[in-house]
Parts: sequence; structure tokens; C-alpha cells
Amino acid sequence: MSMMKSVRFHGPGDVRVDDVKEPSCGQGQVKVRLIRPFTTSANAKLDAADLCWHLWLWPVICGMFFLQWTDLHEYVSGPMLIPRQPHQITGSKYPVSMGHEFAGIIEEVGEGVSHVVAGQRAAAHAFNFQGYGGGMSEKIVAPADHFYAIPETVSLEAASFIEPLAVAWHAVKISLFKPGDSVLIVGGGPIGLGVLQVLKLQGASNIIVTELMDSRKDLCLYYGATNIIDPRETNVAQKTRELTGGVGADIIFDTAGVERALLDAIPACRTQGTIVNIAVWEKRPSFPVNQLMYNEIRYVGAALYDEASFLETIQAFSDGHLNPEAMITARVPLDEVVEKGFNALLEHRDRHCKILVEVQS
Repeated sequence: MSMMKSVRFHGPGDVRVDDVKEPSCGQGQVKVRLIRPFTTSANAKLDAADLCWHLWLWPVICGMFFLQWTDLHEYVSGPMLIPRQPHQITGSKYPVSMGHEFAGIIEEVGEGVSHVVAGQRAAAHAFNFQGYGGGMSEKIVAPADHFYAIPETVSLEAASFIEPLAVAWHAVKISLFKPGDSVLIVGGGPIGLGVLQVLKLQGASNIIVTELMDSRKDLCLYYGATNIIDPRETNVAQKTRELTGGVGADIIFDTAGVERALLDAIPACRTQGTIVNIAVWEKRPSFPVNQLMYNEIRYVGAALYDEASFLETIQAFSDGHLNPEAMITARVPLDEVVEKGFNALLEHRDRHCKILVEVQS
């Protein structure tokens, strides 16, 4: 019996690097093998006895505290998307492997798979992975239709960001943003930075971001924010209206999920403007519905992404329009992922945005 290393969720605050049985690959499935970052060669040694192609890839620890499907959110408050009871398709439940942002190079697939071929780069449509485990393992098996081909021009390091950037892409799409709209982003963390990059690509010229941490302020400016507001020092609504000719932001993206931040942002929205919530709230907020009603503000939720947004994001990466690698703030080996990954994000949030995990050296 072949064994492998896997980062598995055992309960809130209890994530371990376990030795587990290597999964087998069946018809219509893909087995994926993770390797260390910067290993981009597709010249894999094929084992003719294998039934499936392998995908070499690496995951990113997602430092987003505000989306329930992130690894860190599961670590702190889970299980959320991790199944408590046997999954209806796979029968699995925790402890399960974690990791949902990854991409790699296809080596083998199971019988009946035709949309990808050996040597192609591929990104994982990770929200399909409930019940199959995640990418923080030396190997993973999942249905082949969870993987999408990406071109040679996209590095695997960049491709590991396709999944979170698809979340941002979908949020911008449903906001009905138009080039020239003034935008306020509440929170300059990973999703806020993703929204910022998508907005710049789609023609936004006035992007205001509220953020507390200096390191994230710097990243926001790097990716094209026109103004940064520190809500500890400046009234968000007053400053936003000053920066928009007294009108207010056409669209506000809330990526923070913090009541005080939302209450500060609502009066910054123009009459008949839009607020898009991308955050998962841990606590129910006190919500000023009358303020939305009197100003005819459209409040909408953006959850995950659809296939169209995922494919459009891949195309943007293929065209070289999205370059999120500056968001990577550390790289850690698999064996040290709890202390130098999860705990580092929790204890030194001001230093980190994304952490890349080296699964195999």
C-alpha cells in the first residue's frame, strides 16, 4: 500500500500533516501530483502501468478571512464546506485534505477523458471539490471535468490564482460595472486585491480602497488603486464623496464582512448605486435597510463563481492581463504548513497576503 503526505482538517484549530493511503484513479478521473513551486517542466516520467494521467501542481494557502470556503476560514471556524456527515457523492467526511487554489501540468488521465491531454497545464475549478479533498496533498484524485486547460504562457504560480480571481471576476460582472464608474472597495485583502485587478482591466479609472494595514495599502497602490482611505484616520463617506465630485461611489464591493466597515460604506454610495457583498459574515450585522431604501441602493451578494466567469478569468490570464504573483508573501514546505502557514497568517496578518505551499521538494 502506497502512502503519502496530506494536510488534513480534524476540527477547528486542528490541522495536521498526516500519512494517508494514496488514492486510486478510476474511469473519468484525474490523479494529481503536487510538486514544489518553480518546477514548471512538463517532461514527466510516465508509468505505463498507471491507469490515469497525473497532474503536477501546488496549492496556495488562502489568507482570506472573509470567505467561508477558504482554508484559513475552515481552520478557524470549520467545518463549513468540509462535510460533517458522509458526502452524498463520495461518502467522505472529515478528517479530509485541505487546499482549494491550485494548478499544474497534466501527466495522465483515466479512461474516457478527452478534453485534456498529457503535457497540458490545467487549473482546478475548486468549488467542485467538495467531498474529494483538496490540493494540500502529494496526490489527489477527482473527476476530470474539474480541470481546465491553460496555455504554456501562464506560469503555474500565476495559475494557482485563477480560482480566487474568478471569484473577483464574477463579483465585478454581477455588479454591472461600466468603464468610468467610480468604485469603493472595502478591504484590501486577497479578494479586494483581486477585484481591484479585474476593475483596472475592465476600465475603472477611479478606484478607492479602505484598508488598515500598511502592507496591503502598498499592494493596493501597486495594483492601481487611485486612493487609499484608512478609516481610523478619515471619514470614509466624506472622503469618498470628495473624491467623486460629491456624488458618491457608483459601486461598492464589501470584501471585509465587518459591521463597522459596512456602516461606514453605505453613506459613501451614490443614490441608485450598488453595493456588492463578497464577504461571508461570521456575525449577523445590524443592517440599516431604510438607508438603502431611501437612497434606492441596490444591495447584492456575489457567491463563488460560475463556469463562464472561470473561463473568462483563464482567458485574461492567457492574454497576460492579470499578474497576481506580487500577492505571494511567503513560501513554506508542506511539513511546516501549520506553523509557518496557517498560524503565520493568523498571528502575522499584517505581513502576509498569500502563502505558497511547497508540497514536494
